Amino acid sequence: MGRLVLCLAVTMGWAQTQQNQPPADQKQDIPDAPSAVRPPQPFPTTETPPPQAPDSQTQPTAHPAPRPAQPGDYQPPPAYPPGEASQPAPPFSVKTVPQGGAKPPVGARLDGDNSQDQLYTLVVRTNQVIVPVRVIDASGMVDGLVGNDFAVYEDGKKQKLNYFSPDPFALSAAVILDLGMPDAAVQKVNKTFSALEGAFGPYDEVELYTYSSTTAKVTDFGAVGKRLDAALDQLKYVTGTNNGPPTLDGPMGPQGPTINGKPIDPNVPHVTAAPPQESHVLNDAILAAAIDLSKRDKARRRIIFVISDGRELHSTASYRDVLKVLQTNGVAVYAIGVGSAALPGYGKLARLHLPRMGYTDILPRYASATAGEYITDNTRDAIETAYAKAIGEARNQYTLGYITPSTVSEACRDLEVTVARTDVKVYAKANYCPAPPSR
Repeated sequence: MGRLVLCLAVTMGWAQTQQNQPPADQKQDIPDAPSAVRPPQPFPTTETPPPQAPDSQTQPTAHPAPRPAQPGDYQPPPAYPPGEASQPAPPFSVKTVPQGGAKPPVGARLDGDNSQDQLYTLVVRTNQVIVPVRVIDASGMVDGLVGNDFAVYEDGKKQKLNYFSPDPFALSAAVILDLGMPDAAVQKVNKTFSALEGAFGPYDEVELYTYSSTTAKVTDFGAVGKRLDAALDQLKYVTGTNNGPPTLDGPMGPQGPTINGKPIDPNVPHVTAAPPQESHVLNDAILAAAIDLSKRDKARRRIIFVISDGRELHSTASYRDVLKVLQTNGVAVYAIGVGSAALPGYGKLARLHLPRMGYTDILPRYASATAGEYITDNTRDAIETAYAKAIGEARNQYTLGYITPSTVSEACRDLEVTVARTDVKVYAKANYCPAPPSR
């Protein structure tokens, strides 16, 4: 009887326990307590994902029920949203020109070289000719002209203008100072440097050269400012040559003191010394400046501004070669003749080439052939006025342009510019020398 009562009690307790437990489909997992050793586990969700329709081509597959999370099962969240590829997309293949969309430039290699340099190689061939023109009347420079007032002739044939501008241009100027002049002339020029700087504008660029027996670059191209000020301040203390003829004989000669023409020291032979051979490399200085100007921006007007007495002796470069470089690169020469060049009647004497004296008419020829200007003055005020006049005329010119029908060659062509007025003078370069074709 006792055993029967014990079995009934156990059976009734087990039945009560089954009634208090929730159904199997509502059973929840309780997460473990946070641990300092492993990262926290994500909370389980009670939401059931919506059922997905089975693919018509694929038979449904039975999946085992998920097991409870275990230690060490933590996985980081996916780097890509669900449904996207787990691998990064390949980079874009960018091409500068679509395949077959353009032809290779002239001279490009076709041997399969994929060098990036070829993508930026441009070959441009043009026969555009630019002609700066000054028009002067009795009162100065003439304003208000239009393109139809001008006519340009190349080798006697009239050309059709495709460019005209009356606007001023910024300057690229190479200033050349002659330090081989007598000291009196050099010191006079040194006092005019402030006016020389003031003649240039804020958008101009200037470089500075000096020459005597050799050529030296003092400053490279730069705006008028402290660097040019410092260079000109140093040149104020430079002296020129002896103002008189060299002493070759007498008590102060190279052989020492003499009495009645004989040296006091009998051991010193009496020798009549020859005058020293001076050099004035004006051509070399202009050539060096022209080469520098050929590398400057073509949107600027290129000029060489020379302050000298005009003597040329023992230059390596000839006048003809230097002139061709000037005409090829569109460089105009403006010059201020000082010292002996400003003496009355000096122009006529300059045509006489005396032995050992070199040439003294080089600067006017450079200015005339390049449509520049040559001014002679010998006083400080006149020199300063000449600076403003020459540089102002260089900047404020008419600019004409045309396309030459001639083929590219090394031969220079004659140019002539006329204006539909008879009371003016026209100044333009007399020749156009084409640059050699680029390679």
